[in-house]
Amino acid sequence: MSERSDRSDKATAALRKAAAVVFWLVIWQLASVLVGSHLLLAGPCDTAVALFGLVSDASFWSTIWFSFSRIVLGFAVAFIISVALGIVSSRHEIVADLLRPPMTMFKSTPVVCIVVLLLIWFGSKNVSTIAVFLVVCPALWFTTTEACARESSSMGELFDAYHVRGSRRLLAYTWQQILPFLVSTCETVVGMSWKAGVAAELIGVPLGSMGERIYQSKLLLETADLFAWTAVVILLAWLCERAFLAFLRSTGPFALHLAVPRRTREADVTSSSEGICLEDVRLAYGDQVVFGGLSIDLPTGSRTCLVDASGVGKTSVLRLIAGETEPSAGSVSVPAVVSMMFQDSRLLDDLSAVDNVLLLCGSVSRERANSLLGEVLPVGVLDRPVRELSGGQRRRVELVRSLAFPGEAVLLDEPFGGLDETSHARSGSFICDHLGGRTLVVATHDVADAALLGGDAVRLLELDASRRPPTASDALPRE
Repeated sequence: MSERSDRSDKATAALRKAAAVVFWLVIWQLASVLVGSHLLLAGPCDTAVALFGLVSDASFWSTIWFSFSRIVLGFAVAFIISVALGIVSSRHEIVADLLRPPMTMFKSTPVVCIVVLLLIWFGSKNVSTIAVFLVVCPALWFTTTEACARESSSMGELFDAYHVRGSRRLLAYTWQQILPFLVSTCETVVGMSWKAGVAAELIGVPLGSMGERIYQSKLLLETADLFAWTAVVILLAWLCERAFLAFLRSTGPFALHLAVPRRTREADVTSSSEGICLEDVRLAYGDQVVFGGLSIDLPTGSRTCLVDASGVGKTSVLRLIAGETEPSAGSVSVPAVVSMMFQDSRLLDDLSAVDNVLLLCGSVSRERANSLLGEVLPVGVLDRPVRELSGGQRRRVELVRSLAFPGEAVLLDEPFGGLDETSHARSGSFICDHLGGRTLVVATHDVADAALLGGDAVRLLELDASRRPPTASDALPRE
């Protein structure tokens, strides 16, 4: 029933669009009749006849190719260079500072001024290519730098925690972040590129171009031919826009597919000879003090559950251990490589459960990932996009990912949130089965989780010297 309704809605929308086009064609024809002069205003019928005559001319398609190839080349080069420079500029302020003045200048300079200078320097044959480049490049550069500035900090932390860099990070993270911005901008700049390219040809009049044919139509007062060529430009711009936007949108899933490792070599999960030690750590955000003097010593292979209430700082401790946060004072000693399961959901929604594990755990084989996920999830959901999974199922995907990563310690922030009793117990057993002697630190509200995981329950309030209630020994006078 819903599919039939969707088809009906699409058909209705298509009819409305067609009716709007017919309405304006009728208005155009009536205006032509009222003017009474084909020289001043050729109607749609006259334009259609002229267009048929142009298509019948042998030189029509070579003229189309001359302009099409140069305009598309200018746009393609501008897209590649501006996006690359935008990404680099977002990483290096000095590059952004150097590029901003020329990009601002080209963005604000009228096209006609640019074209005149290009004609002086390069001649008319390739003027449209360079003009398109100079019009498109600033728009896409500013878009890319702005998009990179708005990258999700939470997903950035996830990739940092799992040491994902280089091409995998570019494809799975950076490109996914900037893609919606690029699509939005290209909805405008593809059409702008055709306007700039044809305008450059109209001024430079290179032989064999669409601009030359439009200029000839103006000189000979062939208004119908002028309208016909204008219609051709509009149609080509629209087709290029639709085709490029479809291609651009398809690069998102394709980039994710490329980012997932296909050939892996299993790495052993080993425990570290170094435990976790926080000594007299102070952590503050401005005037808000989280810890005033926290000290924790967790030996290698220990299992610890931080069981304080919300707001005490359990997540902050995990972030300190993971290296996501630097202490304001004190020292933090941890193993070189740790894995972390964050409190909030951090999955790539368009990837399957298996691919989410493989993306961040590059040393895990697909067979191993399937096997691990199959212990806590129904087999039928493993290859579905995680956006289709329930909250509890998504949580278990993240749990598997943190245990599959070959780190030396495992940090879990509220790993059992949203799980029913059976899934809770099953997930606890999974952790115990695959911990492999590594140090485990869990932030949880349930003190019973310590027994479930065979570990110790610890309260941060008792370890923070600045917040620990005074004891009798504290009150003894010092000698």
